[in-house]
Amino acid sequence: MIRNALTIDVEDYFQVSAFAQHISRSSWDNLPCRVERNIDRILVLLDEHKIKATFFTLGWIAERYPSMIKRIVENGHELASHGYAHHRVTELNREQFYNDIAHSKALLEDIGNQSVWGYRAPSFSINGDNLWALECLEEAGYRYSSSVYPVKHDHYGMPDAPRFAFSPENAPRLLELPVTTVRLFGRNFPAGGGGYFRLFPYAISRWFLQRVNMIDLQPAIFYFHPWEIDPDQPRQTEISFRTHFRHYLNLGRMEKRLNALIRHFEWGRMDQIFLQRTM
Repeated sequence: MIRNALTIDVEDYFQVSAFAQHISRSSWDNLPCRVERNIDRILVLLDEHKIKATFFTLGWIAERYPSMIKRIVENGHELASHGYAHHRVTELNREQFYNDIAHSKALLEDIGNQSVWGYRAPSFSINGDNLWALECLEEAGYRYSSSVYPVKHDHYGMPDAPRFAFSPENAPRLLELPVTTVRLFGRNFPAGGGGYFRLFPYAISRWFLQRVNMIDLQPAIFYFHPWEIDPDQPRQTEISFRTHFRHYLNLGRMEKRLNALIRHFEWGRMDQIFLQRTM
């Protein structure tokens, strides 16, 4: 069986981009954090199934929960960067972005005591208008990025991007690893997790990943967030119906679906699946 990459975007419920207009970064320290208890539940789940994964982690989280970061590393998982404070790349200029990724990389390496090779942009916010970000990642010492989602979406997406691993023309020493999609009826459908995994019936998500493994003969890249296994998180009331639907849909079913997904496929870390191919 092909081994797929299991990835976790380590951020708390109040840090999602969809809440940015309602929850300011200056208020984050005053809100009840739930990320540590959720990460510990995830670590137990992975240990039960003897799976190693990649944790794309915010520097803001790592600063406040260094012991959690050390537990992730001690359990044999890969530590990777999700930036410092969940700024979309589209919100930053080149200098600001470079400073963000360099700072978060150094911070995670200092706390985790291991090299950080991977980066994932918040909200998959690298697209055709800011490909200079890939050059910055290469310059900052990253070896791979998983920041492009080859789908059409109202908040992100680069539908014309390659569906599988590629080296960008402007950053040839960097490997871009797009989140998994399935090609059907002339378009790409999201198959790599997040809200779509909670929206689609599990059988569809399973079929999508099976198709990528058996037809495309490629490893899939799947992601989820710690807050997605936390149906008791504080509810936001001043958000739109669309945002409310996307964020809270089927949170109570997520952990059961994850257990099924973990049983039905082979899983591993991003660096061990993709970087070893290029060495």
